[in-house]
Amino acid sequence: MSHPKLKNFRRIVVKVGSSLLIDAAAGEVKTAWLEALVADIASLHKEGRDILIVSSGSIALGRSKLKLSSGTLKLEESQAAAAVGQIALARIWAKTLEQHGIGTGQILVTLQDTEERRRYLNARSTISKLLEWRAVPVINENDTVATNEIRYGDNDRLAARVATMTSADLLILLSDIDGLYTAPPGANPNAKLIPVVDAVTADIEAMAGAAESELSRGGMRTKIEAAKIATSAGTHMLIASGKIEHPLKAIADGGRCTWFLTPANPVTARKRWIAGSLEPKGTLIIDAGAVAALYAGKSLLPAGIVRIDGDFARGDAVIVRGPDGHEIGRGLVAYDVENAELIKGRSSSDAARILGVSGRTEMIHRDDLVVAGPRGLETGK
Repeated sequence: MSHPKLKNFRRIVVKVGSSLLIDAAAGEVKTAWLEALVADIASLHKEGRDILIVSSGSIALGRSKLKLSSGTLKLEESQAAAAVGQIALARIWAKTLEQHGIGTGQILVTLQDTEERRRYLNARSTISKLLEWRAVPVINENDTVATNEIRYGDNDRLAARVATMTSADLLILLSDIDGLYTAPPGANPNAKLIPVVDAVTADIEAMAGAAESELSRGGMRTKIEAAKIATSAGTHMLIASGKIEHPLKAIADGGRCTWFLTPANPVTARKRWIAGSLEPKGTLIIDAGAVAALYAGKSLLPAGIVRIDGDFARGDAVIVRGPDGHEIGRGLVAYDVENAELIKGRSSSDAARILGVSGRTEMIHRDDLVVAGPRGLETGK
């Protein structure tokens, strides 16, 4: 079975675990390893790729800087340690990336930021702007406010959510193991590396061991769950060893790893989700000219909207209907119903003047729109 090449991907999320980044004994960042990784990132960045980093390590760093004793921390202790560690972690990434002339931005997210649509869109917009500016976002769970009940629980799943939210085409989980094996390799000398996983089946899930390192919350089980999230949304994923210097270069050179393949692409999977997974909160009735524009692959502008029904907020799903009431498609609306009413039927310049803001004026951007064809909602448009 063949697998893709690293050079074929345009937007890559790299997840770095605590045990790779932090020297447990010294409580300090492994500087030489980090500099080698960032050299790899800079090389990919220079070639024009978008790179995002999901980095663990804030609690471990905070624990060290506060000189806390070893052992399990209470929730409030973890939150306070994270508050100290997040500053240190962001500074370290920014300084190391700056050595290659690359700017960075820190983004701290909670579970609601990716699971609630409006907050999801806000986070996605912020990350998109950083990438447009050619900065490298460094993302972590906001451990200072996350509770046990409302948290990702590990950065493998967080990284998968970030990858799908940003329509990344590849997620790389750097681990203390170089891939998925047929059995836990530490306990079974006959365990074999699986180079390519075409689909996450029950058999694949059964291979996931529960071994965890001291500083990491995620074992192989969470990596398999991350693979399910990523591949179902059109993102390829791979697990590779981060215990070597220049781990991304090793992947590019054909080093040992496990690829999890997806049959979809990010846009298609996202539109399939819009089409079938959201409860529409309203309806936009549009004119014939707007119908033609949507079928031509254009965004929905305020000028083409004739009537608005329902009560929706920015980021909610709405149905789009033509003059005869026929469903044209579904999408995520960019305005609250109150503002949508103010600008319906108006030109984009009028809409910007009425709302007092410049910038995006589409009512529904084409990336957030699924257009219906003769056989119903077409997810590939």
